[in-house]
Amino acid sequence: MNSATVTMDQKKIEGSLRGYMILLFLVVLSWSIFKILTPHNFGTLNNMLSYFQASLIASVGAVGFYFVMVMGMFDFSIGANIMLSAIVGCVFATKLGLGYIGLVLGALCCGCLVGLFNGSFYVKLRIPSMIVTTGLALIYEAVANYIAGGVEQTLPAGLRMFGQMPGDIVLAIAAFLVAYVFLNYTKIGTYTYAIGSNEFVARNMGINVNKYKVLAFILSGGFLGIMAVLTISYGSSMVAVTGMASMSRNFIPTMGCFFGVAFKKYGIPLQAIIIGEFIINIIFFGFIALGAPTAIQDVITGFALLIIITVTTKINKGEIVK
Repeated sequence: MNSATVTMDQKKIEGSLRGYMILLFLVVLSWSIFKILTPHNFGTLNNMLSYFQASLIASVGAVGFYFVMVMGMFDFSIGANIMLSAIVGCVFATKLGLGYIGLVLGALCCGCLVGLFNGSFYVKLRIPSMIVTTGLALIYEAVANYIAGGVEQTLPAGLRMFGQMPGDIVLAIAAFLVAYVFLNYTKIGTYTYAIGSNEFVARNMGINVNKYKVLAFILSGGFLGIMAVLTISYGSSMVAVTGMASMSRNFIPTMGCFFGVAFKKYGIPLQAIIIGEFIINIIFFGFIALGAPTAIQDVITGFALLIIITVTTKINKGEIVK
């Protein structure tokens, strides 16, 4: 091994350590602020474990969405996908009597199918991804409402293993490992970064950009399907909504994904997503402990996110911000 390789590896390690230190500082800072403000009903060891458990749900969806976002695309159908996939998984598990196999495979396949539609319509119509996915979200909501028949879909108590430890942790870790392998050891991961870095150059290198964009949406949809399993298992039921009401579920996974994009330069995007979602949950539950109104929570959380992303993201001189 030559000196150049050793130096490069050393820089990667130093960069990763710097990223972890920043994330650790943000965790301690957010915990400390709310612990000082409300010491009696926030931040105990059991509380923190509960916050982390809740953050795992959004983390699974966020690591999948990272494949789409790092390419410069966006998805406004995240919430509709989660809702539809959860309902399909519940129907497969209960009405078709397939149990856990139906729950997981039904939600996973539904999520991938939604991703396929998103990616295919995006590359065929050649219009911005946020417009395509916003329109498709309305369709997914209608389909979910039709499948549910206007009735709340409830998962029986005997099928909620993934809503509590250790089931949720095992499923989440499995999802994280799959995402890590795809991102670091497959062509999909390599081409994802190549397309996100410079799509024009990627095309000239012979990469089938449209193909890998569709694959990114499919992967994202699959992880959102797993997030749907965790969501309905944790909450026990899912209600089909219409009129873009599902977009409220877009927010938290998207915020976590911002952490991944911001910390990509440190070489720890997936780890940053997981820890970032934990930070978001600390802030969220901290406001609940304070008894702050929901509107105030959203305003302060939004400002906190902007500050975190601004501090951790450096734009090079002459680089176009889009």
